[in-house]
Amino acid sequence: MPETRDFPWGRWLNVALRSLHLAGVVLGGAAILGKGELSIAGIVLMLLTGIGLYAIELWHHRGFWRELAGVFIVLKLLLLLAMLLVPDIALPLFWLLLIASSVVSHAPRVFRHRRIGI
Repeated sequence: MPETRDFPWGRWLNVALRSLHLAGVVLGGAAILGKGELSIAGIVLMLLTGIGLYAIELWHHRGFWRELAGVFIVLKLLLLLAMLLVPDIALPLFWLLLIASSVVSHAPRVFRHRRIGI
């Protein structure tokens, strides 16, 4: 079993960051799907809260970055950055991120936490 660790209020911080992250998804999605425009605020909110959530996971489980789920989060953060840098591809990236995030987060645990050769 991998070594894990917690900190006071860690669960509540995680809940707060996840809630803000979902707010960013709604802001970003509403702008892209409604007006066809990029919501910089929504993307930045997703990016910052995503970094915070990833940091919590790394604190909780130091080897997380070597698991499929951990590598996938880094990829998602890079794709969010790409949305900011190349707004013309924001719409397909939004759908890619939304669907891939759903698949990976609901995949069996043995798949999400599979160690990769890093």
